Amino acid sequence: MQKQNIAIIGLGRVGSAFLGAMLQKADKGINLACVAERMDTPARAKAAAEGIKVKTLDEIVAMGDAIDVIFDVTGIPEVRKELREKLAAAGNRHTVIASETIVRIIWSLISDEALPVIEGRKTGY
Repeated sequence: MQKQNIAIIGLGRVGSAFLGAMLQKADKGINLACVAERMDTPARAKAAAEGIKVKTLDEIVAMGDAIDVIFDVTGIPEVRKELREKLAAAGNRHTVIASETIVRIIWSLISDEALPVIEGRKTGY
């Protein structure tokens, strides 16, 4: 089975739940290569304890096509814009940025639980 190398950016309430789900899918072709979180959140500590590298956005972009999908669950449109610009500047046409909208669709397929809804959050591309 071909593994998909993913990164998760943003490990707040939504990112934390998604991190837990992706850690459980390691035997299903998902390789959680790294995460990015600026704040000292419980999910950041959990990722580090699980041996998942905590990186900056620039370090993730520098990984090039070693990352197939970046899941952006920060809820900050400027972060998605920054990621798009940095991937384009690096000539990376391989890595896909998946917004929280995609995370919510995936979540609905893999879990019966509800993800947190954060009032006023922007989930589009």
